[in-house]
Amino acid sequence: MRPVHLLLAVLLIPGASHAQATSNSNKSTKNKEVIMSDIQRNKEAIGNLYERVLNKKDMKLLPQFVSEDYIATSGKKGAVAFEEPLTPLFRAFPDAHWKIEEMISEADKVIVKYKFFGTHTGQLQHFAITGKSITTDGIGIFQLKDGKIVSSQVHTDRLGFLQQLEALPTDLTLLSNRKAGKDQVQFIDKFFIPAAAKQAFYERMHINRDFIKKLPGFIEDAAYEYTDNDGNLICVTVALWENREALNKAREAVQAEYKKQGFDAAEMFQRLNIKADRGIYTEVEER
Repeated sequence: MRPVHLLLAVLLIPGASHAQATSNSNKSTKNKEVIMSDIQRNKEAIGNLYERVLNKKDMKLLPQFVSEDYIATSGKKGAVAFEEPLTPLFRAFPDAHWKIEEMISEADKVIVKYKFFGTHTGQLQHFAITGKSITTDGIGIFQLKDGKIVSSQVHTDRLGFLQQLEALPTDLTLLSNRKAGKDQVQFIDKFFIPAAAKQAFYERMHINRDFIKKLPGFIEDAAYEYTDNDGNLICVTVALWENREALNKAREAVQAEYKKQGFDAAEMFQRLNIKADRGIYTEVEER
């Protein structure tokens, strides 16, 4: 009888081993399916975040995508913390739009490569409104738990963004060379603009700044502003030129362009009650 039992044992053991292996394989397959399901859910959540919330500016939907455990760099938590940096962005770019170019998801993270589009028609920090259409690249890294965002990082082309806003020159060598020329001069205008005349002033300033950038001898320009308690705008514009000769020729070119356009600056200032104080300045050296 022992040979029979031995034979049965030999036959049964491989069968038991095979059954165990099959069970482990099934569990592994199910685990992979669960992981893949979570990854797909996370990708869909981030895709909907951009399309349904950001592009449609529907902040009421944020709690569907942002966890209460989300903590921003400011230390604030939840959907309110996620929304906080978006508010000034939407104010400055009312037509803000994101286009997802690539999305990669692994484990609990989703990485998004996108392009941002917007028209700068509202105030953004201390930058003067340019009216320009801005396009910039960015990458968003999101960590999710139970299908909701618990942390995020956003990396953007800040240099290109500031250059498009005219806060920095396209040719960055100008920043290091701006003090190299002893003959450089700055033409500085200070304007007082009544609240009702702001839009007309911004439109003309935008036209003028675009025009002078194309003239020989131009180095860079900047604009600074603040609003007083009565809603009036005080704006200072600074244009840096290679020398006084280049500035004089630029002023002639501007007047010729005004004549071509049929524009009368003095008439506009008088009609809108805009006051201007302007002059040519050179840098004061330390003594």
